[in-house]
Amino acid sequence: MPRQPARTPWNGKPVAPPRVIRFPRRSRFGVLLLLGLALAFSPSSSPTTQAGPTPDPTRRPGAPGMLEPHTGSLLVDYYETYLRDHDIDSYRRHVSARYMEGTLARLVEAPNPQARRAALLALGLFGSYNVNSSVARALRDPDPTVRSLADNALWAIWFRADTAENNATLERVSTLVSQQRFEDAIALASRLIDKAPKFAEAYNQRAIARYYLGRFADSAEDCNLVLDRNPFHVGALAGLAKSQIRLGRRQAAIKTLKRATKLQPFNRDLTQWIAALEGEGDEP
Repeated sequence: MPRQPARTPWNGKPVAPPRVIRFPRRSRFGVLLLLGLALAFSPSSSPTTQAGPTPDPTRRPGAPGMLEPHTGSLLVDYYETYLRDHDIDSYRRHVSARYMEGTLARLVEAPNPQARRAALLALGLFGSYNVNSSVARALRDPDPTVRSLADNALWAIWFRADTAENNATLERVSTLVSQQRFEDAIALASRLIDKAPKFAEAYNQRAIARYYLGRFADSAEDCNLVLDRNPFHVGALAGLAKSQIRLGRRQAAIKTLKRATKLQPFNRDLTQWIAALEGEGDEP
């Protein structure tokens, strides 16, 4: 639907939320496309000319003897081979055969930025919700490519955080939202929540649908339920701030956005939005 600028009800002045504050609608396919292709041509990610080594196909994940799991040099070889060949399936296969999820999570904080990028790409492709906090910490990384990979990895992880059946239902909810079938999306999301009450992204998708129907108090309530289950959910923080603005709760929105900046300190749009709201003056 066309994006309308939010208006602050205390003075009627338009306040257009920055581009990154929008509710994301990212299906599993869209996330994988972003992860697999969008960053392949990053100027700061120059591929090497030497192919990475091929792992032993009989080795189980995390088997003893895997090469340099703490420095991630083998992982970097795989990543740079991927940057050259653009074969995401090969990258997924090689990394999952050699690296355990916990090792990849530790490499998210490796000194080498290329190792951090490689680890986040892998976790975005097959990481579980267990690495949610590790990936979220990478949103504070000084490297912009690392931050972009972390953001996309988080959405991928959130969309597959439950059973395969419930994940598929969530995808249908997201599709209904993208088709502007908001009432249908709310009904299906509510059934999913009844079945999987800990599934944070189900509440978030319902919050999106409620927001677009103008049910701002209900949307804000859902965003808070998301954050109760997943305090790293930057999308829910953005959604909560948007609903709070619509409800005339400017100070609450500022507080929410400042909470978001703790997760994303390099996000200039957040700080600009806070400055705009703080410049509105006292609430009536």
